[in-house]
Formats: sequence, structure tokens, C-alpha cells
Amino acid sequence: MTIQEIMKALPLKVIAGQSNLDKEVSGGYASDLLSNVMGQAQVGNIWVTMQGHQNVVAVALLAGLSAIVIAGGVEPEPEAVQKALAEEIVILTTALSAYKVVGRLYQLGITGE
Repeated sequence: MTIQEIMKALPLKVIAGQSNLDKEVSGGYASDLLSNVMGQAQVGNIWVTMQGHQNVVAVALLAGLSAIVIAGGVEPEPEAVQKALAEEIVILTTALSAYKVVGRLYQLGITGE
């Protein structure tokens, strides 16, 4: 499933990475602990978090993630957006809680390990 297909099923807003919405999503990961994401998330995962600072972009880049979903109505900091635009990392936002986003992704067939 691509990021674009996920966007049709969930109320997500593109903040950065518009040119990469055709990326495939291999699975999902949810955590707000950056070291946990670096060690456990798989290449191609979509990552659900409530953090909006620029370090999330660095972690997504390092881990080879397809997209970051910032949940709970949290808006990414301007520095995070600038870094994501420069690195072509997809950042999506939603008012849905992280719990609801993960549940909806799972219903779409996007699972973890």
C-alpha cells in the first residue's frame, strides 16, 4: 500500500514530502521514544508519533521510514518541516489520536512485525 492510498482512507494532511506519496509502506511502527524507533522500526514503515521536533526527521531518515504521521493534532515545529523538505521525508499530520491512527492502519492491513 502506498502513502497516497493511506491518505485516501485516513484524514491526513501533507506537511512535507509531497513528491514521495507514491512510496510503498511495508508496515507500521508507533513510539515516541526515538531510540526505540531507531532500533526497532523496519525500513519502509510508517511511523506514528506525537512528537513534532526536528529529531523525528533525522530518525526517519536514519531508519529508512516511508513516512511520519504526527497524531493528536500536534503540529511539527518549523525546523522539522524545513528539514523534512530538504531531505524529502514525508510528514503527515492528523487530529486523530495515535491510538486511532494505529487502529485504522491495522484495519487497512498495515501491521507491525
